[in-house]
Amino acid sequence: MQETKKKQIAILGSTGSIGTQALQVIDEHDDLFEARILTANNHWELLAEQARRFRPAAVVIANEAHYEALRDALADLPIAVYAGADALCQVVEGDEVDIVLTAMVGFAGLPPTIAAIKAGKPIALANKETMVVAGELINGLCRQYQVPILPVDSEHSAIFQSIIGEQSPIEKIILTASGGPFRTFTRKLLETVTPAMALKHPNWDMGAKITIDSASMMNKGFEVIEAKWLFGVEPDRIQVVVHPQSIIHSAVQFADGAVKAQLGVPDMRVPIQLAFSFPRRLQSSFDRLDWYAMHDLTFERPDTERFRCLALAYEALRRGGNMPCIVNAANEIVNRAFLEERCSFLAMPDIIEQTMQRASFVERPSYEDYLETDKEARRIAAEQTHPSPSL
Repeated sequence: MQETKKKQIAILGSTGSIGTQALQVIDEHDDLFEARILTANNHWELLAEQARRFRPAAVVIANEAHYEALRDALADLPIAVYAGADALCQVVEGDEVDIVLTAMVGFAGLPPTIAAIKAGKPIALANKETMVVAGELINGLCRQYQVPILPVDSEHSAIFQSIIGEQSPIEKIILTASGGPFRTFTRKLLETVTPAMALKHPNWDMGAKITIDSASMMNKGFEVIEAKWLFGVEPDRIQVVVHPQSIIHSAVQFADGAVKAQLGVPDMRVPIQLAFSFPRRLQSSFDRLDWYAMHDLTFERPDTERFRCLALAYEALRRGGNMPCIVNAANEIVNRAFLEERCSFLAMPDIIEQTMQRASFVERPSYEDYLETDKEARRIAAEQTHPSPSL
């Protein structure tokens, strides 16, 4: 009997939350999947551990300062070791790579995603900033190179699963949100929020950047922008609904009023596995829903006055052009500043809004425009944060 060729997977960001869970999926189905490429930004020690466990053909550390340490740690293994941003783009282009999981955080995920698309590689998309910053450009490239995007975000995977087999257009997307750890906080209480408090998400185990974005609801704003480009739905047909239990991952309403939703326990390995195996669903050891334990599923309207980041994301999407790129860059700056206690929780949307007003607007941006916009918006936002206490 002929042995089935294992699907060769490149994981951009293998040491982060999504990347480590993707490796769990590969480990559970090692007869079907193989980690071909693993990359990290700074965590070279964990990357070395992963390389020893999964034996990829190559690893990349984006921060070149860690190259020698990583190379020496893997010197006894036949694993190619590379460093730098250019290497991230080059490794995804190899003929052996079957699918690329883009799990890097932030704007840095855009160039290697574009390189993978141009190389004809299907994209398992977990780096939402790629679509936030340059959704129109990415869609055009996917059409040109006939490359599919398989959503990994739990919400977009749910929408994707809800429209499979449907011939009718989407009337409305219902994008669910947990509401984060401060859903019930008054504005007065929000003034007291610390990074340690914001990092305690009630339902999901995520990296620091996404967890902070979830607390501010900017993460949900980015998902609105991502949904517009992934599913071709205008902003006024994307409805955010706060669903604290995180059981319904999102839903789609059709012309006849019928609503299809995807439900499950909060476990990112489920959408990761589906992206790897689509159109098949594989058996897994993941937890199942206990229907008798679900006593209450509740739904609320988001409060865009207390959580202004969500409103700013909608505004950026409606204005179009490079405005979402401006918002993303400013958000990356304030997110880091908040974690380093150089910016308060409530100051984050203020700084983002000021950056939106001051940065140069480009109605029809090119890739080079996005690069310049990212630099300019970061500079403007950084000017509004306080210096690090250690400086």
